[in-house]
Amino acid sequence: MEILGIIPARYGSMRFPGKPLVEINGKTMVQLVYEQAVQAQMLKKVIVATDDDKIFNHVLEFGGEVIMTSPQHQSGTDRCAEIIGKPDHQKWDVIVNIQGDEPFISPTVIDLLCRCFENRTTQIATLVKEIQANEELFNHNNVKVILNKHKQALYFSRSPIPYCRNFPEQEWLKQNTYYKHIGIYGYRSAVLREIAALPKTKLEITESLEQLRWLENGYIVNTEITTLESTAVDTPEDLQRIKNAS
Repeated sequence: MEILGIIPARYGSMRFPGKPLVEINGKTMVQLVYEQAVQAQMLKKVIVATDDDKIFNHVLEFGGEVIMTSPQHQSGTDRCAEIIGKPDHQKWDVIVNIQGDEPFISPTVIDLLCRCFENRTTQIATLVKEIQANEELFNHNNVKVILNKHKQALYFSRSPIPYCRNFPEQEWLKQNTYYKHIGIYGYRSAVLREIAALPKTKLEITESLEQLRWLENGYIVNTEITTLESTAVDTPEDLQRIKNAS
């Protein structure tokens, strides 16, 4: 099985422009993510997909592989789909979309996701982690997911799901198991091409979660449960917290 890792790295983030090039402990964020990703044993190759000359040239400078993609893409999924549409990259069986704002992502986590595709029926895969604290459960920036008995995603939401009727919120975690979505995706190449061509759906627009488009169109999203989670850098404040902790 040939698995390609892609790190989408867009310069023009609304909340944190230029985020891939910020420095942490003497290295840029995109370099740190790349160096972690290439340690994953199941990835045959890792590519940075960007829309910016500065990021493109920087990746070349530190010895990474990079491809320029369209600035029009709305998501990392779309950027990954463009890569596998190129003549030199149509051989891959599986694509792993690695978040470009998690500088300390564990290679073990990437390999865990890759192993989901040892099951030939897996179309799309992602990771989840059990929620342990109310602060996580009721934080709308954390995406929650409900699973069926086969660890397939039933629904994703920014709200706490399921709703625990007849119990006060402080007791919800005692009454049910809640999962947080860990935002790394894997896709069969053919499935990636299909989902990238789908129009946005009402649920996707309502929750601002692209994976709902896939579920609405009948695709199955398999999950695996992890106990590991890396810190994402979404804002300058997140960056400062990471630097303070280093």
